[in-house]
Amino acid sequence: MIVGRNITEITQFILLGFSDFPQVIALLFVMFLTLYITTLTWNLSLLVLIRMDSHLHTPMYFFLSNLSFVDLCYITSTVPKMLSNFFQEKQTISFGCCIVQYLIFSTMALTECCLMTAMAYDRYAAICNPLLYSSIMSPTLCVRMVMGSYTAGLLGSLSQICALLQLHFCGPNVIRHFFCDISQLLNLSCTDTFFAQVLLAILTMLFGLTNALVIMISYGFIVLSIMKITSAKGRSKAFNTCASHLAAVSFFYISGIFVYLRSSSGGSSSFDRFTSVFYTVVIPMLNPLIYSLRNKEIKDSIKRLQKKIFCSQGHR
Repeated sequence: MIVGRNITEITQFILLGFSDFPQVIALLFVMFLTLYITTLTWNLSLLVLIRMDSHLHTPMYFFLSNLSFVDLCYITSTVPKMLSNFFQEKQTISFGCCIVQYLIFSTMALTECCLMTAMAYDRYAAICNPLLYSSIMSPTLCVRMVMGSYTAGLLGSLSQICALLQLHFCGPNVIRHFFCDISQLLNLSCTDTFFAQVLLAILTMLFGLTNALVIMISYGFIVLSIMKITSAKGRSKAFNTCASHLAAVSFFYISGIFVYLRSSSGGSSSFDRFTSVFYTVVIPMLNPLIYSLRNKEIKDSIKRLQKKIFCSQGHR
């Protein structure tokens, strides 16, 4: 197979997945299928709800709808292939499909980092500058922030793909994971991976640490503003407006940091595969639940939709 100017002897990889757990393979299949269907259902439902209810056509829910879309693409880039491999004798993926899978996975992960930051800025504007909120978070700015998140995610991912395509793969070809993770691919390369590793570190700093720093600064100002509120009810209401986002950010970054540290140390054990499930499968499922569970506006929207459906059925 020819890639750019290099010749790659390997045309496909073997995804080990969870094949070394034959005793519980059926149970794992049912579990992952259930998680995937649940994630699709919750995220699609949230997308439809935000789209149908004009009361939710605000900057916060605009960002949230894009987060749901990113999570749908994020989980779909890895789980369907993993599920299809459960009962196949040869759990293979072609070199091209492996590259495309990581491109989509990486793009969505980096985009989510940027979206989390945009949502933090939205909460900062809502709590610290409530009177100017509408003018600050204009529709134009919101669209630019979202498009910028997608563009940054795509460019960051493409730079990694370009670095990967310069590498030479000549064997072995076993990826000890359930998807084409870059750390695994770098370990399989026959050529020097220094540039690709440096690029990965730079992107981690640029997307991970920079976005995390902006989020922390935003919440620093938010905390200061909440402390200035005299009434306990007012402080509680202000905190509730950003509690869901703070919980989602915490889950996303804590799991990301843990997995990055494990992959940096060369971890490829069964434990690493199971922990990867949390950030590739569980977090996309939890995000819509976190934002909906204690959200009065979402609950009110569901009630309005139910009432509308009930009324339409009653008129038939």
